[in-house]
Amino acid sequence: QVQLVESGGGVVETGGSLRLSCAASGDVDSGAIMRYWRQFPDKQREMVARITREGLTNYAESVKGRFTISRDNAKMTIILEMNDLKVEDTGIYYCNYLATGSAHWGPGTQVTVSS
Repeated sequence: QVQLVESGGGVVETGGSLRLSCAASGDVDSGAIMRYWRQFPDKQREMVARITREGLTNYAESVKGRFTISRDNAKMTIILEMNDLKVEDTGIYYCNYLATGSAHWGPGTQVTVSS
């Protein structure tokens, strides 16, 4: 089993910054891809960013240039730095661990951006 512990999130004004982190523990595969997804208030979901063990990253078009994902392989932790936040970034952010034959989700953390 893999456990994901998330932290960060909260309420911030437009243009502000927040930092999310997610730590994987248990029977982890160091080669796992780790991702952040988000669910908008209308329940639509979007993959925000992903990062491989080698540090290769992909971002949703809506966050490119504003969000940065990083990874500490030794700690199996990822960080999502979110800058220049917009109201439309409001949602529940979920950490996702994806390895061969194994997929796990964190409990989610609320991010609210006020105008």
